[in-house]
Amino acid sequence: MKPDALRELEPDFWRAPSAHNTQPWVLRHHEETVEIGWDPARTLPALDPAGRDLRLALGAFAETCLIVCADAGLNVGFRQDHSETDHRIGHLAGADGPYTTPFTTQDVRARRTGRVAYAPGRLDAAVTGRLEKLAAEEKAEVLRIPCRRLIELLRDADRHLFATPPIVRELRAWTRLAPDDPRYEQDGLTDRTLGLSRWETRGLRAALSPRLYPVLRRLGLTRRFVTASRSLLDHDGEVVVLAGRPGCSEAEQVAAGRVLMRQWLTLSTLGYTTHPLSQIIDVETTKQRLARLLGMDDPSRLLSVFRVGRPLAEVPRSARLVA
Repeated sequence: MKPDALRELEPDFWRAPSAHNTQPWVLRHHEETVEIGWDPARTLPALDPAGRDLRLALGAFAETCLIVCADAGLNVGFRQDHSETDHRIGHLAGADGPYTTPFTTQDVRARRTGRVAYAPGRLDAAVTGRLEKLAAEEKAEVLRIPCRRLIELLRDADRHLFATPPIVRELRAWTRLAPDDPRYEQDGLTDRTLGLSRWETRGLRAALSPRLYPVLRRLGLTRRFVTASRSLLDHDGEVVVLAGRPGCSEAEQVAAGRVLMRQWLTLSTLGYTTHPLSQIIDVETTKQRLARLLGMDDPSRLLSVFRVGRPLAEVPRSARLVA
């Protein structure tokens, strides 16, 4: 494998998803391999202290690299070599043939995360079966729950996040609420991808303001900015949960990220859009409540929570650092 051949493919590698669209991955080119690592400055230590979302994103990135390389006709494989100390999950290296995948670069480009209105209805058995089969490849499990059963959990999780100053500082750092923000087309959560109206944008800007937030928090007014949580789930729809095996290791979480990317691409090619609800399992109390709802004894098995549906509006394309 010639590592330089991968450089021109990087804009499509970067279409992988990440929490808050931080794009934490780093490619380090060596003579025979390309190392996949991460930039600690692009992680979320307050919101994701254990690094679960980080490892899922890095796994999704590795899977995206393999898909794009295969579509380009390159014989590239992934060799996992996880090191927290060296901020590395593994290497892209030469292989005997292209990575076997049903997906293409165009599928990677077409995938969207959508905070939009969805058509009513739940997933049919055939679609669910495909998601379950993908999860089973890494000894993971897919569970489903109706949207409305999670309304209170999502509201409580959002309230906790807005009431926690370190998390609010991270959200402030990664939110882009105006096109004149110099980072608007690079990374983070824009008003466009969050699906905010003009008034919602103004409200969120006030809630995140370093000057106003302490006052709003003391008065208990920050909870008013989580009322949109109900509208996300108050419909006839489906939430999917990906759960790992008990004692899921850091390396297994990276592998689960690859599974998650395959699941999301599967749904995308069938006309579905996904929207992560990871805050439910980022907050310990709501994670435990979700585990009880699912009849699960070990809440630490919960890896990803996302709603699924057919979008009723165009889903905007999120920004990327490499274009």
